[in-house]
Amino acid sequence: MTEQLYYEDIVAGSEISPVVKQATTRQLVMWAGASGDYHEIHYDKDFAQSRGLPGVIIHGQLAGSFLGQLITDWMGEQGSLRKLTCSYRGMNFPGEVITCKGKVSKKYVEDGEHCVECSLWVENPQGEKTVLGMAIVALPTRG
Repeated sequence: MTEQLYYEDIVAGSEISPVVKQATTRQLVMWAGASGDYHEIHYDKDFAQSRGLPGVIIHGQLAGSFLGQLITDWMGEQGSLRKLTCSYRGMNFPGEVITCKGKVSKKYVEDGEHCVECSLWVENPQGEKTVLGMAIVALPTRG
């Protein structure tokens, strides 16, 4: 279990502890069933290659959900996710190790909530950012 994070503990520019993922083709099938995204590029290697891809690719939204896990694990149970956005910039492949990372952009108080904005991203094994994201979380205070 992650220790609870408090607004007072946050400093702009600080890094979020990375989360490492390695999606399997089984996970892609499970994601397709849960999301309803049955596009063949996510499970049929021959079809994916006929479309110019090197092989089956991970669903963009699955990679985005990994960023959701990164931020919700970081903020703790008393934190509240207010916004999460993702922009898909590259492909990820089953079996490759991808790393979800983040950094605190700013902190502020709005409508009585203690908010923290974070930039998030997914890196492939070559260090390329394949998914970019942003999250805003409301954190508890010690006071």
